[in-house]
Amino acid sequence: MTDPRDFAAQEAALLDERRFDDWLALFAEDGHYWVPLLGAAQADPFSHNSLAYEDRLLLQLRVERLKNPRAHSQHPASHSQHVLQPSRIEREDGDEAWLRTPFLYVEARGEGQILLSGTARHHLVRTPEGWRIREKRVDLLNAPRALPAIQLFI
Repeated sequence: MTDPRDFAAQEAALLDERRFDDWLALFAEDGHYWVPLLGAAQADPFSHNSLAYEDRLLLQLRVERLKNPRAHSQHPASHSQHVLQPSRIEREDGDEAWLRTPFLYVEARGEGQILLSGTARHHLVRTPEGWRIREKRVDLLNAPRALPAIQLFI
């Protein structure tokens, strides 16, 4: 994949197919997954709490938990569906690209289903293996409100 605009759709497909190890491999060694508590209004992950701010180690632990047959929160297993608008490149600088992708996210488990909307912002770096995530920021439209438990990755 040479066009970074294709990245978000391919990443979402991995999550929707529950291919969490392949998804994790998309992160650079210094990559982070961030879901700000205040959504787009939050400037950084350090001056205010976040719903999630995870480096590769924490992401690996979450992936291992999701795959563990004893993870009671995954009986029955959760499934997701990402519906994405086309990604837009906000900035490119050499081997880096910044994407903006509005989305709808559905997560279903048993009889329950949640719907979230927002914008995913990817800071990507080009490596010999292809594009990798330096930071994935998920700005939820309704982030400041009470949210249901989100079991998977948005």
